[in-house]
Amino acid sequence: MSVLVLETVDRIAWLTIHRPEKLNALNAEVLKELDCAFAGLEHDEAVGAVVITGSGEKAFVAGADIGELRELDSASARRQGLAGQAVFERIERMPKPVVAMVNGFALGGGCELALACHIRIASENAKFGLPEVSLGIIPGYGGTQRLPRLVGKGVALDMILSGDMVNVQEALRMGLVSRIFPAAELKAGTEKLARTMLSRGPLALRHALSAVHQGLEMPQEQGLQFEAALFGLLAASEDMKEGMGAFLEKRPAQFKGR
Repeated sequence: MSVLVLETVDRIAWLTIHRPEKLNALNAEVLKELDCAFAGLEHDEAVGAVVITGSGEKAFVAGADIGELRELDSASARRQGLAGQAVFERIERMPKPVVAMVNGFALGGGCELALACHIRIASENAKFGLPEVSLGIIPGYGGTQRLPRLVGKGVALDMILSGDMVNVQEALRMGLVSRIFPAAELKAGTEKLARTMLSRGPLALRHALSAVHQGLEMPQEQGLQFEAALFGLLAASEDMKEGMGAFLEKRPAQFKGR
């Protein structure tokens, strides 16, 4: 039985991790299915944006499966870490917007999964943390790299070295999440944002994601050159002509992704 539930409605793919008895904890099976799901969604022309969440109201993903992790030795732990990193790298490099809809605990691997998504939206009861040091390990799916890049080195080290959880208001203050909704309004608020993005030029979305993701790995001057090159590519697109024409004609744009 699949541990992922995928439903596509009007170009939004809703991807739910469904292990409620384990608070949606990550294991090898979940990682494998996530990898397969995103490999397919990347090339699915019926999908323009992806929302990933966890089943139930308690947890987005409450961490990795500890029972599975405790059986690892040095070599297998390294392989497991690299495998998880590869899956999350696929998510981060997705050329379509990926939103983490955090509906409860996002701890350990769950926090790292949220960090790999492009945008994080949370309910008022969400909590975030990287508690791995309390288990004698460190984050292994990219947490030590993505969190400092997102919130700054000092704040990231506070979270990583203490292992403490932060509530959603603190997560908003530090820039870990961008929007908060009451639990009953979380899905509607997430869908509204996804549909706003879907109304924009798909080529522009793709290149904006690329400019930010790749540009952050470059010196600023090189990043600016990369941005200018992508800007130039878009200037030759049908979407640019349509978007600017629609603006001048005071009508909704009808983008074609060309």
